Formats: sequence, C-alpha cells, structure tokens
Amino acid sequence: MKRIAIVSAIIILAVSGALFSQGAAENGQSGERTYLIGISKLLAHPALDAIEQGIKDYLDSTGYEFEYDCQNANGEVAACSQIAQVFSNEKTDLNIGIATAPAQALANICEDTPLIFSSVTDPSVAGLVGEGITGIAGVSDMVPVKAQLELIREIVPDIKSLGMLYTSSEANGIVLMEAMEKEAGEAGIELVTAAVANSSEVRMAAESIIDRVDAVYVATDNTVVSAITALSDVCMAHKIPLFSADTTSSYGTEVLLAGGFDYYASGVLTGQIVERYLKGEALEDIGTLYLDQESLEIYLNLDVAKALGLDISENIISSAHTIIENGEQIVK
Repeated sequence: MKRIAIVSAIIILAVSGALFSQGAAENGQSGERTYLIGISKLLAHPALDAIEQGIKDYLDSTGYEFEYDCQNANGEVAACSQIAQVFSNEKTDLNIGIATAPAQALANICEDTPLIFSSVTDPSVAGLVGEGITGIAGVSDMVPVKAQLELIREIVPDIKSLGMLYTSSEANGIVLMEAMEKEAGEAGIELVTAAVANSSEVRMAAESIIDRVDAVYVATDNTVVSAITALSDVCMAHKIPLFSADTTSSYGTEVLLAGGFDYYASGVLTGQIVERYLKGEALEDIGTLYLDQESLEIYLNLDVAKALGLDISENIISSAHTIIENGEQIVK
C-alpha cells in the first residue's frame, strides 16, 4: 500500500515533503508559486459537484495561487486509474480524490504525491489510512445510519421491510449497506437489497425489489444518488416512500425525506486541509476529519407525503431545514 517502502525511500519522501512544505510557507502567500492541484471526481451529481466548488472557493480565498486539473470519471472505476495516470504524468503538486474510487486510484498510482480525499465513507476500509500510511488525509462523510433509520420508523411506524440499492464496486456503498443491514436487523426490519454496477441499472434494480418493501432508503452511494430521479419515479409509481442520506440531490425529485450533510461545507473542510498542509502540517498528523453529525440537514417534501397519504409529525416538520409544500420551497 501507499508509501510503505524501504528506509531510503521513506527518507527521500520525508525530505521532498519538507521541501514542498517549506516552499509553500515561503512562496504561497506572496503568489510567487502556483500549485497545480489534480481533482478527480467519480461522477457529476449535486453532492460531489458541491464538494468540488467548496474546495475551489475556499482555496481561492487563501492567498495561495492554484491551477486546477478537474477530471470526471463518469462513474467508471477504470477511468479513475486513467485520470490518476494523467496526474502522475503532469506531476501535480497535490491531488484530491472526491469519493472512494478516485482516492484509491490516486493513492495507488500517484504514490509520491500528497493526497487529500473527500466524501470517503470509511477511509480505513478503503485502505487510505492506517498504520504505516503517510501523505494522506481527508474528510469522511460517514452518515449516522441508526438515526436515519429512526426517522424512517417515525414516518412509517409499521415498516417490516426496507429496500436499499447499493453499488457493488464502491467501498462506501458496501459499508453503508452493511451498516443499515445491522441496524435494520436489530430493529426487526428485513433489509431487501439490490446491487448495481452503474447508474443505468438503478431503475431496473428498484423495480426488482419495489413490490417487496414498505420503504426505500438510499445512502451516500454516488452511483445510486446520480440516478435518484429514476429511483424516485419507481417509488412514486408504486406509492412507496423514498428516504435519502443526500439532501443536495433531493431537490426536484420525489424523495420524501432526506437527512444529510452540507456537501459544500465538506468541500470547504477539504480545502482547509490543503491549506494546513501548505502551511507545513504533515497530512498523516491531520488524519481523517468528520462532519458534525449533530448538524444534519433535514429536507422534507410535504407534497410527496400528501400524495402517499402519510401524516408527518410536527416534530419532524419543525426539525426540517427545507420544506417543499404546494410546489414552493421553504428554507428555515
């Protein structure tokens, strides 16, 4: 795995890292050096786009000078490796991987380049952090699955089975599916799952389980979230409520309720790690940062609730940050 090598290689890396940090401290604020940052994103959808924008906005406010090579893998894991090879050939100063697969590819191919990840649910399982791994830090978007299941049960109290789609090739998708499987099992709820390989399979996968579930949940699984409209269409056609862990992608869909993080804020936090590194902190000392799970934003579509014949408690309505009612968006 990354940067676990013989002593001489470790010494070389340590020296080059120190020189890079020193150069940043001396030249960054004065604008004498422009840093080339490679940003590899798994695919384009509102959450990952918001992260990318948050990174750029924050970094452009720091006083350092940057150029960005922003690449989109369009949901193809193989393309993540191709992008990483491009960055390696360009000799980028620092790389950012948005989502698990891009971060893993960058770690494996650009071994000598500092790496910052964002929107990686479990960096340890992904092999990005751990004993002996240096030069990597980032932001996890691990969601509080238990709290989200409690929200689902409050709205659908007699739920017996919960549907969940996940991407079989995404580590974060598998981690979150297993987490929900555990929580649902403890609550006496059957988790009915369907795996997909890409976003074009989401509609068919949803139709394969929709007659066997009382509700459907989608986690921060990038491939599934990118096809959230297709999933919400299937759910509404069968009068099944859809819950999501991603508020950003819920606008304009028929998601009933979403409880998720502000992904723009996640991008800002990622940008802050870049700045800390340029000021001289070792990435392994920064480690993995987590979004504040107490600051989950609740998105609630009362028009969907009405169409499904569901009563929403005042407790949930009062806790919602964004409400859709009579076609209007109400932001508290």
